[in-house]
Amino acid sequence: MTPIAPPPAPHTLLLLLLQIGVLLLLALVLGRVAVKLRLPPLVGELGAGVLLGPSLFAHVAPGLESWLLPRQAEQFHLLDGVGQLGVLLLVGITGAHLDIKLIRRQGATAAKVSGFGLVIPLASGIGMGLLLPAALTGGKGQTVFALFLGVAMCVSAIPVIAKILLDMNLMHRNIGQLTLTAGMVDDVFGWLMLSIVSAMATSGLTAGSVGLSLAYVAGVLIVAFVVGRPLARTAFRLASRSREETPTIATTVVLILLASAGTHALGLESVFGAFVMGLVISAYGRPDRAKLAPLRTVVVGVLAPIFFATAGLRMDLTALARPDVLGFAVLILAVAIAGKFAGAYLGARTSKLGTWEALALGAGMNARGVVEVIVATVGLRLGVISTEVFTIIILVAVVTSVLAPPILRLAMARLETTKEEHERRAAHFEPALERVG
Repeated sequence: MTPIAPPPAPHTLLLLLLQIGVLLLLALVLGRVAVKLRLPPLVGELGAGVLLGPSLFAHVAPGLESWLLPRQAEQFHLLDGVGQLGVLLLVGITGAHLDIKLIRRQGATAAKVSGFGLVIPLASGIGMGLLLPAALTGGKGQTVFALFLGVAMCVSAIPVIAKILLDMNLMHRNIGQLTLTAGMVDDVFGWLMLSIVSAMATSGLTAGSVGLSLAYVAGVLIVAFVVGRPLARTAFRLASRSREETPTIATTVVLILLASAGTHALGLESVFGAFVMGLVISAYGRPDRAKLAPLRTVVVGVLAPIFFATAGLRMDLTALARPDVLGFAVLILAVAIAGKFAGAYLGARTSKLGTWEALALGAGMNARGVVEVIVATVGLRLGVISTEVFTIIILVAVVTSVLAPPILRLAMARLETTKEEHERRAAHFEPALERVG
């Protein structure tokens, strides 16, 4: 019988193996360097892609760079597929480690933090977009550009926030749980706004397209509760019959990937499905955390670094050499940091949280990372933003991800670990502490 598809050419497979090996090696080395500098490994992992991409390696050794990282879309899509698997599993197991009881108890606080963290950056981004020179905008008009810039300013990055919290051993802290919850709300809103702006840039904005997007999100949450709840309970009950870790790990991966595929099929972001399924697993599946430890180790130690390094390959920072672009970059970066930080800080303070707790939430919510890269890529593809603005948004993604860890470390050092946090650490995270960096 004829195979479904011919196997990849030997050279294609060779390049993929070399790309994964080189990226992971450099991510590991730079990640350890980052740890020595009291930064999480994430910083070095992002830097691995930046160094190997068009920002540096393409200028130092253009021939070798074009051979190792050819411009063919098919070759890069293979590498990107490995990275996408990593980020979906990272987001999924992050959701599986959230404390649902804490979220229910402090839901109002999370809502305030995410609300302020959305409105202030969105408004500041739109205002700045209306004031920037028309030469920086794409070909879709100033209004669409301003709305897009507002979306870029208001998003957070669940994959980056999750990686930072895991690397810094803060996932069991209440602030870590609140940051992830509020960040997920911001991300859902950001993806909805992005779909609206995308519609304006292509076929125009209609009430039907907005309503359909909202209906899809509501539908995903309803299906997760009605179908996902009994499914997760049954699946993990069957998996727990085995003393081995394999059935529990395989069940977790299958549920996360199928949920990701479902939201992707609806036109929503696949990480949204992964995160929702993670919450379902945490609340209703309740797998043995010790059995999930090997999966967490592989995802955090291997697959996630490949994803972040791959994202770094998309960054070209050489455009910042132009003085005008650099000046606007500093302005947009300042507004992005101040707007998101002020929003999260005000949300925390209005919820009667302390100054250091508000500072930690503001720092965590500020990490834009790869979500910002994805948003910028969509804007460039649709012609909403120029190449210069694309580069500036990438800069915002990198700088905010680098700034978050030291501010978090400063604030969390002044907050004592509660009894509840100690218990959560012992129940959820002790089995995998060997990976904590």
